[in-house]
Amino acid sequence: MPELPEVEVSRMGITPHVLNQVVTKVNIHNASMRWPVPDEVYQLEGLVVSSIERRAKYLLLECELGSAILHLGMSGNLRVVNANEPLKKHDHVEFILANNKALRLNDPRRFGCCLWQAPNEEHKLLAKLGPEPLTDDFFAKRVYEQSRNKKVPVKQFIMNNAVVVGVGNIYANESLFKAGIDPRKEAGKVSLKRYQALIPIIKDTLAAAITQGGTTLKDFAQSDGKPGYFAQQLLVYGRKGQPCVNCDTALTEIRLGQRSTVFCEVCQK
Repeated sequence: MPELPEVEVSRMGITPHVLNQVVTKVNIHNASMRWPVPDEVYQLEGLVVSSIERRAKYLLLECELGSAILHLGMSGNLRVVNANEPLKKHDHVEFILANNKALRLNDPRRFGCCLWQAPNEEHKLLAKLGPEPLTDDFFAKRVYEQSRNKKVPVKQFIMNNAVVVGVGNIYANESLFKAGIDPRKEAGKVSLKRYQALIPIIKDTLAAAITQGGTTLKDFAQSDGKPGYFAQQLLVYGRKGQPCVNCDTALTEIRLGQRSTVFCEVCQK
């Protein structure tokens, strides 16, 4: 599943081609995605894309009448291609631009979406999201205070979008390993000192993934079709049974919250 770094890489990739361009045509090739594509999306036609923002794992194409909200789902990607290039299978939504380019949302499993947000309103999917992890609103004392009396494993806690957005499974695994924290440990039993170590590691891990173009494991590709390279730097995710890079102990994999969780039983306490 594309996580925050992959979505941010997509935003950065499409921006030079889409920002300040007039959308000349909106084509909905398959409206049956996770939610039906609303007719309001056609309001983009004839308008300038004035801003391209990311909120959590959603991208917002903003114009004067509102914003198209895009989500890549489990296996989606955004591509910028020449407008006359033939469609690929699973190209469900297409925005034709005045520069003769097309922005296409490709989503084989159709868990993504293309929705609409009116001006000065906040879509219900965005309304209860926590802070962005790469901003000053995400800091150790806040997370520590939110965690008090929480019995949920710390890995699930930091993946909760009400606590912080965008810390998906890959990056939660990696960050907890680097911080030496057992992912099974109750969030409420993690000390302030350990959160003070963990939060900068989460920020650094996400920033490094963005710099490397995201993590390509199966489906994700950047807007130019190239893979991300952060997978080459993964220390625990996808390495079940392989030696820990610190102590050579075989890494353990369990399920937490129905997500694969890989960690070192020696290094992580």
